[in-house]
Amino acid sequence: MELTTGAILRRITETPLSTSAHKLATIILDGIAWKDGYNGLERGTAAFTLGSLADKMGVSRQHLSLLLAELASSALGLLRWKPNGKFAPWLFRFGAVDNPASEPDLASATDDTSLSRDSKNKMMFAGKIEIGAASNVHRTPWGDLIKAAKTALPCWNVDTQVIWDAFRAFNRARGNEQVPAGYLLGFMRKWRSAGTTLPQVEHERVLGPREQEAADLIRLAPVQNWRFHEGDLERRIGREAYAERVSAMQARLGLNRFAAALAVHGEAVRDAEIRV
Repeated sequence: MELTTGAILRRITETPLSTSAHKLATIILDGIAWKDGYNGLERGTAAFTLGSLADKMGVSRQHLSLLLAELASSALGLLRWKPNGKFAPWLFRFGAVDNPASEPDLASATDDTSLSRDSKNKMMFAGKIEIGAASNVHRTPWGDLIKAAKTALPCWNVDTQVIWDAFRAFNRARGNEQVPAGYLLGFMRKWRSAGTTLPQVEHERVLGPREQEAADLIRLAPVQNWRFHEGDLERRIGREAYAERVSAMQARLGLNRFAAALAVHGEAVRDAEIRV
């Protein structure tokens, strides 16, 4: 997935989640640093304390933990880690950013095999993997990372060597000699329990007309202000009329309720009913 606000927002709105989890994802998106070093963060990373997130969401810490778990187990693959001590904020990153769908051209001029952007976060693989590397995973840099990462993935009970052999076979069958390291984590995320069934790599979809229209509408109203847009539009047309618009947008564009609400807000901005 491309590291842009629009690309991540599109993935958020397309992912089946509870309304509260959608809201939490947009709050985290709003806090992402888009330049390396901004607020001391790596590009694509956000920092929050759990207390501040709970306040922004208006939920208890316990409920927040459930929502974070929902995002982590979804296609967004939310990652969080705490590298700077007990009182420092948690760092958050959407794992889908680091593990994109398969691309047709995987050639690279570099033989970089650095393991991760941040060694404190074992769930972020970086660098390149040579498919023709040693057949014994324990003689490669990847064995320990596979072992650490699989504990939270569908392949948690699969031997590390079996995962490595399947990954190499999967790529050799497709003629890939070198792939981004993130593909290994993506492969593990899509593991299926049947031993001979290899995970299928999700290819980038071309948006259909309805999806494109929804993305265009949502882009018109900054998602971080969605509560303000909701309130402004409800005051202008009434709560019942607002709910009817959202339901109609769901039916017209095939969206979940949260995405439909964002599209309604964009439509209202376009028609000058509310301000950005």
